[in-house]
Amino acid sequence: MKWKGRRGSRNIEDRRRMGGGKAQLGGVGLLAVVVIGYFLGVDVTPLLQGGGGLGGEGGGEITQADEQEAEFVSVTLADTEEVWAELFRNQVGEVYDPVTLVLYKGVTQSPCGGASGATGPFYCPGDRKVYLDTAFFTTMARQLGASGDFAAAYVVAHEVAHHVQNELGVLGQANAIRAQVSEAESNDISVRIELQADCYSGIWAREAQARFGTLERGDIAEAMNAARQIGDDTLQRNAGRVPMPHTFTHGTSAQRQDWFLRGYESGDMRSCDTFSARQL
Repeated sequence: MKWKGRRGSRNIEDRRRMGGGKAQLGGVGLLAVVVIGYFLGVDVTPLLQGGGGLGGEGGGEITQADEQEAEFVSVTLADTEEVWAELFRNQVGEVYDPVTLVLYKGVTQSPCGGASGATGPFYCPGDRKVYLDTAFFTTMARQLGASGDFAAAYVVAHEVAHHVQNELGVLGQANAIRAQVSEAESNDISVRIELQADCYSGIWAREAQARFGTLERGDIAEAMNAARQIGDDTLQRNAGRVPMPHTFTHGTSAQRQDWFLRGYESGDMRSCDTFSARQL
């Protein structure tokens, strides 16, 4: 992916040098820690002691690698801003309000609960921000087998896609329904939310190449590999468990790859309507 020396985004909230303290986890945040820790093989026991507080200091020394990753995220975010501004104008007939991305190191807080390396990147509708510790890119490469700069860009684009869903009103409606149905039905809706975000990520990849010529040989393969490695069935299998479809919340590896490709090949937001799809 060609990104060095290109324009970065101004919508970055850098908390990497902020002092830490205790980031308290609510129910959703606590669940995220347990689930991500379970799938990634992270020992979350220390994080769950003390009544749900997430101990440890945020901030710390910012290395050269940290700065390069932050620059990479900023450029990727800037690309999403331009792409989605045009897509909203041409396909939705509305103005796109860009998301703010919070960079942190260690731990931080959000209206959706505490954020740490154990929770992984996430979008919080409460403040309409994406939270990302760039150390997660190392986790992707070393623990998940999803290396490469475009694999990391796919993760950023996926979280931005949740903001796109929020802008369109889809995310709020889906989550409202999830709160009123059974756990199995809620999980099914969650899968459809995530697969639509994968599809939107594919659209972003297509448009980024068309507008900026940033893709290099092997980049789409990196994104497809990342989608495969973070499929629910693959994560559960790699954790030594038998895949249990009724517990899936993000979709299988095949589904995530398929919906990413749908977006990439079509470039049309209408092709990403996972909620009307009879078969995912």
